[in-house]
Amino acid sequence: MEALTPRNVDEVFHDYEQRRKGLITALTSEVDRFYAECDPDKENLCLYGNHDGSWEVALPAEEVPPELPEPALGINFARDGMQKKDWLSLVAVHSDAWLMAVAFYFGAKFDKYERDRLFKLVNGLPTVYEVLSGKATKKKGGTSGGGESRKRKAEGAAGGGGGESLPPPPSFHSSEPVSKPSDGRIFAPKENIMTLQGCQVELFWPDDELWYPAAIVQVSQRGRIADVVYPDGSKEKLELDDVIPDGHLNVVKSSA
Repeated sequence: MEALTPRNVDEVFHDYEQRRKGLITALTSEVDRFYAECDPDKENLCLYGNHDGSWEVALPAEEVPPELPEPALGINFARDGMQKKDWLSLVAVHSDAWLMAVAFYFGAKFDKYERDRLFKLVNGLPTVYEVLSGKATKKKGGTSGGGESRKRKAEGAAGGGGGESLPPPPSFHSSEPVSKPSDGRIFAPKENIMTLQGCQVELFWPDDELWYPAAIVQVSQRGRIADVVYPDGSKEKLELDDVIPDGHLNVVKSSA
């Protein structure tokens, strides 16, 4: 229905945001108009979210196969056979499935890292169903990957490492989190991540608004994942691309 071909992760995510915006509008602030347009006496109708943030109830595309994945067909037929709230929830769930289908249709030629980033961007937003049902919760603090809020995970001394034998961490410069980063330097995206191995760092957790001391004991260049140990003995597999682009990794003491 639309001549638009996003070509990179950011463009696909923007398209997702706009379509999602249109669907949420249809099911919330303009729900009376949406309800009226879904006349059960009409032919099979679909709810479309458009890339300009608008929405429309229309017949499905005639071409086979369609230019884009199609949303749920015949939503109007169930309108009068269900409680209004239940029917809207059903439409919302199908709308979420359609949004994902369109996003990953555009992202079919992305590599696994681009697909992973796209999913994190999408997953950082509440679903249409969550917004409609009131289950969406506002996440505070900085974000990584376009909105996904990071929370500190205390996994225990044996947790997070998957049973692997890791090099022993250096002594920690501090055992308590701080509200501002200590003297050091914020690790830049262009730097070599392998230089982080053996470093004492501070990691910013937006939900807590605190910088947590940690040691990076091992780094995977290919996966861009670091094995992190905290002073309390808990361990974590940290995706470096979740923290470095946002300036959430402060190098306090290098390994050298």
